[in-house]
Amino acid sequence: MSTAPTTAGTATGAAAAPLAAAASTRRRRGSTDRRSPLLTVLVILVLPYFLLPLYWLVVASTKDNGQLFSTFGLWFDQINLVSNLQQVFTAQGGIFWTWIGNTLLYSVVSAVGAAFLATAAGYAFAKYTFPAGTALFSVVLGSIMVPTTALAIPTYLLFAGVNLTDTRWSVVLPSLVSPFGVYLMRVYAADAVDTQLLEAARVDGAGELRIFFSVALRLLAPGFITVLLFTLVATWNNYFLPLIMLSTPEKYPLTVGLAQWQSAAAAGSGGQVLFSSVITGSLVSIVPLVVAFLYLQKYWQAGLSTGGVKG
Repeated sequence: MSTAPTTAGTATGAAAAPLAAAASTRRRRGSTDRRSPLLTVLVILVLPYFLLPLYWLVVASTKDNGQLFSTFGLWFDQINLVSNLQQVFTAQGGIFWTWIGNTLLYSVVSAVGAAFLATAAGYAFAKYTFPAGTALFSVVLGSIMVPTTALAIPTYLLFAGVNLTDTRWSVVLPSLVSPFGVYLMRVYAADAVDTQLLEAARVDGAGELRIFFSVALRLLAPGFITVLLFTLVATWNNYFLPLIMLSTPEKYPLTVGLAQWQSAAAAGSGGQVLFSSVITGSLVSIVPLVVAFLYLQKYWQAGLSTGGVKG
């Protein structure tokens, strides 16, 4: 007689536990799936502001030089995209291919190098204590506020002093420095790499370099990809530094090469051909960046969210 209420209470409690867990799950799901009508309306209002230039670029790339100046700019006319692409890749002996290769070289080498250096520096700032470490990290934070254009002329004078101007090194070497990448990796490494894991590796006899390459670097992979992608985009779109460093057209990246075509067209030297080539070449130049974003978005989103929440 005395066990019935206990059994019933136990059964009730057992039945209530899944309900409580389900209610908790619903509350968590509700908090994450919360919708804001005001934010939705704002996003819809500002979305055309960001997409309109890309839409105009796609529409303009389908027109020849005459249609660019005689038809409505935001709608299609006769589709001449194939002939425009042929003009882009065959103009001036196919120098557009050379500019694509130069841009890939500058961007990939700079992105991989900058991501690795930023990862190593951020890991050192986060997991090691050394003299003047806080002061050095403060210098890194301060350098984020310095615009890169302000450093272009001093960088040019420095490279001119060692006869490295008009070389590919003059574009790659300055792009290896990423103060924001160091800051991001310092924040990311502070939580992504467990200090006890490093101590366990040291007890097992592993050296610091082996710990970094075998343990820490794998844990820092999302942050590494994030810095790599940011540096890749920055170097791909860099215009001012290659403009002042390079003087040989065969070493130009896409940004400087297309700007030279646009200047020639605006000056009236072959302008009837180069205007459509500049626009179509600009459309071609953004395709690799779109592919890189779509392929790497899962990595850099994880890196940003970790740095933002735990930092």
